[in-house]
Amino acid sequence: MSTSLDYDLSQKNKKALDIIEHITTHAYEIQKKVLAEILSHNANVEYLQRHGLNGQIDSETFKKLLPVITYEDIQNDINRIVNGDTSSILTANPVSHFLLSSGTSGGKTKLIPTTEEDFGRRSLLYSLLMPIMNQFVPDLDKGKGMYLMFIRNESETPGGIKASTSLTTYYKSSYFINRPYNPYTNFTSPNETILCVDSYQSMYSQLLCGLCQNKEVFRIGAVFASGLIRAIGFIEKNWSLFCDDIRTGTINPLITDISVREAVMKILKSDKNLADFIHSECSKGSWQGIINRLWPNTKYVDVIVTGSMSQYIPTLDYYSNGLPLVCTMYAASECLFGVNLNPLCKPCHVSYTLIPTMCYYEFLPVNRSNNDSLNEKEKQELVDLVDVKLDQEYELVVTTYAGLYRYKVGDVLKVTGFKNKAPQFEFVCRKNVVLSIDLDKTDEVELQNAIKNAATHLAPYDADVAEYTSYADTRSIPGHYVLYWELNLKGSTTIPDCVYEDCCLTIEDSLNSTYRQGRVLEKSIGALEIKIVEQGTFDKLMDYAISCGASINQYKTPRCVKSAPVVELLESGVMAEYFSPKCPQWVPGPKEWINS
Repeated sequence: MSTSLDYDLSQKNKKALDIIEHITTHAYEIQKKVLAEILSHNANVEYLQRHGLNGQIDSETFKKLLPVITYEDIQNDINRIVNGDTSSILTANPVSHFLLSSGTSGGKTKLIPTTEEDFGRRSLLYSLLMPIMNQFVPDLDKGKGMYLMFIRNESETPGGIKASTSLTTYYKSSYFINRPYNPYTNFTSPNETILCVDSYQSMYSQLLCGLCQNKEVFRIGAVFASGLIRAIGFIEKNWSLFCDDIRTGTINPLITDISVREAVMKILKSDKNLADFIHSECSKGSWQGIINRLWPNTKYVDVIVTGSMSQYIPTLDYYSNGLPLVCTMYAASECLFGVNLNPLCKPCHVSYTLIPTMCYYEFLPVNRSNNDSLNEKEKQELVDLVDVKLDQEYELVVTTYAGLYRYKVGDVLKVTGFKNKAPQFEFVCRKNVVLSIDLDKTDEVELQNAIKNAATHLAPYDADVAEYTSYADTRSIPGHYVLYWELNLKGSTTIPDCVYEDCCLTIEDSLNSTYRQGRVLEKSIGALEIKIVEQGTFDKLMDYAISCGASINQYKTPRCVKSAPVVELLESGVMAEYFSPKCPQWVPGPKEWINS
């Protein structure tokens, strides 16, 4: 029997879907309006005045006068705001927060300005996600979501503005803490467990609450796939403690945060049967399907598995017995951009529809000529949202309500289709995450594909690559690529040295022609090296990053490392080293002939 609550939810879902239909149908008009709103509201700010845009709101003048920029181009302006300059430098509205980027581009954390009114815009996009999802997985309002959400300590700039990650800022905002009841935001984790800055206590208490409510959980999620896998590893180490807590109805004394203990105790009840059940499942030899076994009503796993996170897909499939892996949203510290309108698609087919109301979008065409690394067509004109071409790759450039103008986000996207007039994009890679020794440039997606090819040599031994990163070692002459691999060894057969050497060679054969030319013809690049590290090395790498201020929410294993302490940490875990036994294949083509 339907209730008024069911009807109200149905109406809200319909309204959200109608909004998507409207804004994607009228994408051109909305984008024009968005730019005009941004420019008229911020007409008198110093940055626009500096570039000669004196109140004009048309896109032609905007594009003619304002340069395409990176973070470094506005760093002096940011620093002025950081140090207390309250004049209207970038935006007419005061900067209420600085959002810390994850620092995956260039290894440095950036301070992205945002304003109070921008939170409402971000909340609007969040409100679209579950109505989309409910079309494919109905009755989600009948259960709860076990989402692992974490914050980090906020800092304060000399000018008194708080700085934190975008998720920390959102979780601590009234939009999240005082959210009205909505069955779609009915989480197993009390707010107090999410707002605990101690990552161990937060993880422990959230997982304990999720286990206590295991039959009510319909969906499980984290921001990135790596975060959920880390949580499974946490359970593997601590399941006996969880069983003790549930059996006795008391929380472990290691949890010292009073507000967390009080919140958990409202959920935790003595339940011997549940404790015995968890003990039985976790003490089995295999952890295959552990998500389904501990949370039997789970319908899907909500994590980002695109880009560099795609390497975790086999592990998540193993832990969930192939549950759908859902990527709902495309976002960055600069702005929330788009939603996945086909959330149950395979991860390799994930595309995001950019929402035209969020910011003003432009796109810089890029290409991959002759299988080489990403090249930017610097002299090409940027194109608008509705003018992108199918199958073309672009670098995303945005103008936001919060004071970024023609700002290069650093993401490379590929057009896969259209929803009405709004294009849909596949995330390809972060633009400048590369390895380079000489003229070679290896980007993230190329490296990942090469490792995927090499990992086929491990399959007969029931092994795969659980984690990896890379390092351009220029201490030797010539320099060479070093890959650090942490393996997942499920079999008992020893892997011969020659197999690892074959992996080295396969990676080199999979890299671009410029790399192979350097190896074969010019001898400017040395043989690729794989270093096998002991189990837990990449957990130590994450712990180190968090100790240096990284967010547990936003942490992603860096696919290239440069800093000496990180390299030293990885080196401390090395158990074996292998080099490519010979040069890769290389056949001269037009580009090589020109270069030679």
